[in-house]
Amino acid sequence: MAGLAVLQAVQPAAAQERVERKSFIQLLFGGGRSAPKEPKPSAEAPRTSRVKKPVRSEVAAPPPEPAVEKLEDARKILVIGDFLANGAADGLSEAFAKSPGVVVVDRTNGSSGLVRADYYDWIGEAPAIIQEVRPSIIVVQIGSNDRQQLMVNGEREAVRSVNWLAEYERRTQRLISILRTGNAPLLWVGLPAFKSPAMTTDIVVLNGVQRKLVELAGGEFIDIWDGFVDEEGKFIFTGSDINGQQVRLRGSDGINLTKAGKRKIAFYVEKSARRLLGDAAAIGATAFSSDDFPEILMPPAPGENATAITRTIPVAMTDPDLDGGTALLGDMPASASLIRSPRDILVTDGMLPEPPTGRVDNYAWPRGNR
Repeated sequence: MAGLAVLQAVQPAAAQERVERKSFIQLLFGGGRSAPKEPKPSAEAPRTSRVKKPVRSEVAAPPPEPAVEKLEDARKILVIGDFLANGAADGLSEAFAKSPGVVVVDRTNGSSGLVRADYYDWIGEAPAIIQEVRPSIIVVQIGSNDRQQLMVNGEREAVRSVNWLAEYERRTQRLISILRTGNAPLLWVGLPAFKSPAMTTDIVVLNGVQRKLVELAGGEFIDIWDGFVDEEGKFIFTGSDINGQQVRLRGSDGINLTKAGKRKIAFYVEKSARRLLGDAAAIGATAFSSDDFPEILMPPAPGENATAITRTIPVAMTDPDLDGGTALLGDMPASASLIRSPRDILVTDGMLPEPPTGRVDNYAWPRGNR
């Protein structure tokens, strides 16, 4: 008995496990003993994570371009007006950022206008600003805040009434006269359409008043209306930017401008400014001296020093070479040809030309006889 006990004690553990018999179904269709489950890890054993975190490849951002150092006597573009003019100033600063010979001076006041002189008096402040800045070009955009009642002879006048318009014209004319004192070119930027139809109607009237007075003073009225409306003249939130891409131009309120809208207004002004500035607006003009830049003068108003204006006579259509001739180049009778073309035969005689031999419309028989 003792020997039997020893034999049972030394038997391997696998032999001691109970062997489950397979049923008839298991023998017929397969299946059997499931694989033994792996032992659960002990609570004390540390768990190791096999998931590797992705390594991010950090690409260093390019360093910002250094600001272009402006010339000491660079040409100054003075911008005055309301919040729209402030956006134009931002856009112009971006446009001339790489031009050492041009500096944009922003003296705008967002909530100002020509109606509320008690808030900010442009007519009273403009002379000191011009004296301080001494601009080469003056850019003005104002009127978006002027849809308010005006005090005329102690009475409040409604917007666009007869007395209101007369007083508004007087104030606009007064401001133009002050800005023109320094003989700097005046670029007066028109107002864009707005979301509100009533506001847009008033803006159209203000644009008409400003255009008339600016052009009479010899300034340039820059019309930006078409850049902020669709083909039917209706207000748009989204439109083409300066590169022709469709972008958001206006804020959700239908009044303010996005960065792209500000740059678009500045683009209209930039074209005229570059024409006046000439070489001063060139990129990398540090090799030049401000003494080499051409003088920028405002053209005289109509009827003022008119004899000093040199006018070029248009080329007459009847005398393009200015030699007294009466016929344009090539306006000579064509030489007659002795050989009549197939067109002449068809048009004049109504006869088709002979078809080539072998073509499908050659009905001669036998073939080649015609």
